[in-house]
Amino acid sequence: MKDYQYPMAMDWSTEEIVDAVHFFQCIEEAYEQGIKREKLMDAYRRFKEIVPSKAEEKTLCREFEEVSGYSSYRVVTKVRELAVGATLKM
Repeated sequence: MKDYQYPMAMDWSTEEIVDAVHFFQCIEEAYEQGIKREKLMDAYRRFKEIVPSKAEEKTLCREFEEVSGYSSYRVVTKVRELAVGATLKM
């Protein structure tokens, strides 16, 4: 169990909060045990539906990195380079 809170916006619905937290958990998974490319990309696509603004995405991901030590930017950049079906382990 993590001892930090995931970043989120106050105007998000419960479903949006759950989906955004899922994205950040996928980032953790990439660092801690590895994650399938498709799982991470699906979570990221949903996250971008919730957070379409690049500036807001950067802010939330920076907040997440500050509390967790995990870089969403690095994970998403790396996973985009992988072939379909590949697993990413940071």
